[in-house]
Parts: sequence; structure tokens; C-alpha cells
Amino acid sequence: MTPALPPSLWTATAIPEPACPRLAGEHTSDVCIVGGGYTGLSAALHLAEGGAEVVLLEAAVPGYGASGRNGGQVIPGLKLDPDAIEAWLGPERGPRLVELVGGAADFVFALVRRHGIACDARQDGWIKAAHTETARRAAARTAHEWSRLGATVEELDRVRVGELTGSDAYQGGFVDHRGGVVQPLSYARGLAAAALKAGARIHGGTLVTAVRRNGQHWLVVAPGGSVRASQVLLATNGYTDLAGRNAPWPRLAETVIPVYSYLAATKPLPEDLRRTILPKGQAVSDSWRLLRYFRLDAAGRLVMGGRGKYRDSSDPADYGPIMASARAVYPRLGLQEWEFLWGGRVALTLDHLPHLHEVAPGVHAALGYNGRGVAMATVLGKCLADRAQGAGDTVFPTTVLRPIPYHRWRRLGIGVAVAWKRTLDRLDDARSRRGESEPASAARADPGRRRSRRM
Repeated sequence: MTPALPPSLWTATAIPEPACPRLAGEHTSDVCIVGGGYTGLSAALHLAEGGAEVVLLEAAVPGYGASGRNGGQVIPGLKLDPDAIEAWLGPERGPRLVELVGGAADFVFALVRRHGIACDARQDGWIKAAHTETARRAAARTAHEWSRLGATVEELDRVRVGELTGSDAYQGGFVDHRGGVVQPLSYARGLAAAALKAGARIHGGTLVTAVRRNGQHWLVVAPGGSVRASQVLLATNGYTDLAGRNAPWPRLAETVIPVYSYLAATKPLPEDLRRTILPKGQAVSDSWRLLRYFRLDAAGRLVMGGRGKYRDSSDPADYGPIMASARAVYPRLGLQEWEFLWGGRVALTLDHLPHLHEVAPGVHAALGYNGRGVAMATVLGKCLADRAQGAGDTVFPTTVLRPIPYHRWRRLGIGVAVAWKRTLDRLDDARSRRGESEPASAARADPGRRRSRRM
């Protein structure tokens, strides 16, 4: 049976899914795509619009993975600031990549408008909220670098971030007016419908069991049939390891660390309460090491997300920390009832950057969006399409496929890292309550923060 998406706010409110029957029989195409999330669907759409014959194979249904379960925040840029990107790639390629990633949110909203995707899209902005003075200074640097390049990014002081979030939990931050929100599952289904309309063939319930060379072509094999193609695109992101021994390139899964992000949504808030929470409609991600992110949906529900246990779960006990985070940011929520609980996998990389690989001649992969997949997966899907059509330099660099050392012990490593970051967050919180500033040693004690500034 085809796996079904778990119950969530998004499954309850999404537009209908398009018909995507199982693969049956032998087929040929120019390009075969494995994976029906934002990466694969964007690639299929742009390939079909470019005149290519394209077949997409999805083990479940389009949007089954993180694309149908995330918070729906459309965030411009990477976790690296523009200056760091230019230092990484140099003065020629660096500015081009800055332009590409800085325009990622605009790219999403332009697709939504062009294809008439009904996904409650709002380009009201995205806030990075800083809970410590150290984080506020980092946010100010980010805002300054983007503003210097002409982007609509505004630094926020404590008063202004309080006005926009409706909370006094933050010291400052910035608002990037290029960002916004979508209903993520509706967006995925809308991309699938647009790709089908452009001529792509999409097959759900089709688990790829092998990809092997067949003369000058690749043969992509599934239980119901096969696809013979010149090019293959792998777009499985945080679910890459679920293919197990069936995976055509099992070491690809070892380049990312899949972690679970959990979300909880209240019932629609009473109007008087709703007016005081995110009154201008922006989505928020904050600076806690165990990230908290939140927004309102189209019906006025508060949607709060954060790190979850290493499993799919709908057990309310597992979502206690998420609900507690919401009450910490908005104490006036009180005993507001929570209507939906769900989660999904996010793929992290050690350098906090997405990776684009050529795993074999004519076989490309993109994955590792580090929580920014709505915009970046859509853009990298277009980059994959360009590569498959021989468009030359696609700006985003190709990364050597380098498995993470000791990947098999990732659960243990994740557990240690989460415990360490939770301890540091609690220390920050305690200092903030006492009115103390964060010591300089705290930044040095957090390897993740150091790496994100260095890589």
C-alpha cells in the first residue's frame, strides 16, 4: 500500500492532491527523478517547461516527506551571511551565489503566482529573533550585509522586535521583507499539478529499488516497471536513508544527518488574542541553539515548531517541549487547546549548507537544506533541471560526496549534541532572567555557532 501522510494541520487544510498513479510497465524519458518533494517537483516542472520528457517516481505521494510537514516558512538566503559566501567562493562566483540564494523566496512566490497555486502564500516577511545580546549583534551584522547589497532587510531593536512578534522574549533581531509563508503541502501539490500540466509524468506509490547502467542510459527500476533515461536526479533529502539496501548510492545518505522536527498547532486563536500575536503576519525563527520557529496559519492558529525525538510521533507527551516553548514566548496563551501535532525529518549537513553532488556521470543529487527547504529546495530543483539539460554553470557549486565520519552512530551523537545545546540554552535563559549578558566564552563553547560563522 502507498504510505499516507500522517494527520497534521496541513493534511487537514491542503488542496486536493493530483492523480499520480503507480508506475506500470517500461518507459523511456530524457530525465528520471527520484523523490517527489520540493526539489524533485521543481526539477520536474522546469524540465517539462524546457521541453524535456521527464518521469518522477515517488515512493509515497508528492509532498510526503518534509515538503508536506514543515512550518511553511519561506526564508531567503543560506545560514552563511553574504560576506562569508563571497569568502568561500571568491569575488567572481560568490556574488552570483549571493544573488541566487537572496532571491530564493522571490523565486517561490513568483512560481506561486505564475501557476496560480492556492497555498495561502503571504510575502509579509520573516523575522530572525535574537534572545541574547550576542545573538542580537550577529543578527545586526546579517542585516547590515544584506542591506548593503540593496536587500529589504531591517535591523530590529528590542522595542521593534517586541512590536512585530507580540512578545518580550527577544533582545532584537532583523526582519527580511523578502520572506514569508505558504501552506507547505498545498505548495507541494500545486507544484505537482503544474509539472503535470507542463507534461511531466509523476508516479506515486513507486519505490525505486535499483538504478543501474544500461548501455548509454540509466535504468531506474521499481516493482511495477522501469524507466530508461539519459539523466537521473536524486531528490530524497532527509528520507534518503529509508531506501536502505535498495538505495542506488547508499553513501549519499551518509552525507546528511536526518533529525526530526516537531510541530504543534493551536485551535484558531480568539480574535483579541490573535491581534496581539505576530500582528503584522511575519513568520519567526529564533536564535536558541535548539531552534524555535513559529507563525500563524490562514485561520489564525499559532503553529510552533522545534526539535523532536528521533521518531515519527503523535503522542502529546512528546510535544510537551514544543507547547512549553510557545507558552514561554507567549505566556498569555495559557491553556489554549492544541489541535494538531505532527513531525517530519529535516536533513542537516556539517557545514550548514545544501549540497549538490554528481554521484555518477549523468546522475545528480541535491539535499541538506538545514531547515530552509521551502525556498532552497525549490531553487536547487531548478539548478538540477539546468544541469540535466546541459545549461552549463548553475552558480551553485558541486560538492564532493564525502560521508560523515561515524555516521552509523548518528543517533548517539545527536542525543549528546541536543543535551549539550539544551544546557547552554538553559544557561542563556537563566542569565537573561537575571539581566546578565552572555559571556564571550559561551560563543566559543558552542561548536555549531562557531562553524556557522567559519564555513
